[in-house]
Amino acid sequence: MGRKGKREYIQVLRLMELFARDVVAAAVNDAIKLGAIGFDAVKHLVLCRIERRPPRLDMTVYPYLPKAHVAMTSAKAYLGLLTGAAS
Repeated sequence: MGRKGKREYIQVLRLMELFARDVVAAAVNDAIKLGAIGFDAVKHLVLCRIERRPPRLDMTVYPYLPKAHVAMTSAKAYLGLLTGAAS
């Protein structure tokens, strides 16, 4: 997502200035499961957790939210990062 993605990422991180880290982390996990990784989705999920209400995040209503495509990463890839080798 380029620059826009970096801004969204920073906005999500800044939620931890207002809310507990575990609440934000759980909301991020929920957003990934729903396929919505944008700041708006994560903030909505954080507020739902705090207010103890179910999220109402129907992705067909929010087509502008970026979709998450999370691939599995092998341990070898991380080892390559630590040793400086490209995999």
